[in-house]
Amino acid sequence: MIFLRRQVPLLITMITGLVFAAQYYVPHPASELLLTSATKWLQIIGGFALVLGVTSLFHVHAVKIRRKEAGWGYSVILYASTLVTIVVGLWASGKEAIDGTMTAFGWIYSFMMVPLQGTMFAILAFFIASAAYRSFRARSREAAVLLVAAVIVMMGRVPLGEYLIPVSGDISQWILNVLNASVRRAILIGVSLGAVALSFKIIFGVERSYLGGGKE
Repeated sequence: MIFLRRQVPLLITMITGLVFAAQYYVPHPASELLLTSATKWLQIIGGFALVLGVTSLFHVHAVKIRRKEAGWGYSVILYASTLVTIVVGLWASGKEAIDGTMTAFGWIYSFMMVPLQGTMFAILAFFIASAAYRSFRARSREAAVLLVAAVIVMMGRVPLGEYLIPVSGDISQWILNVLNASVRRAILIGVSLGAVALSFKIIFGVERSYLGGGKE
């Protein structure tokens, strides 16, 4: 029984992984139907996972409210805003506008959700600026090259910088299209190879941490 409990999930993973890896190379209607069916099932599972995630989130914040831990007032706001959004969204059938008229759900999205997202990204700008200040200190030749390239790119991406140094626009575009693009491609190739290697390890049972017990 213990052997089956350990080996059956690995067998299912191997068969499923090999089938879905092979279907990309089999130009047959049955292969396309298989992918379409699997995509629909993934959407269904994702819906249940969303319900599970919201339930877990509510449970965590309920404990926080019950114990009146630090910041429990924000948990109350989370409860109220989430429940109101769900009720309003169901009432409006998930539509932001009906016959050209904005629904309450559309109002919540346009005048609450969008400004909050903008605020979060605006706050991130300060963290990025702080990180850039620490990273661009010219403590070595490599850091100096990074600093010079960053200054040129920033000068070339704003109208004032291009007005002061006209050639900065062309140099900035060359750095982004040539140097930055080549480095980005190298990183993507490395990430892709790592994903392929990890996929093979999972399919053939070398990596078993997803089962919760680590390597056995």
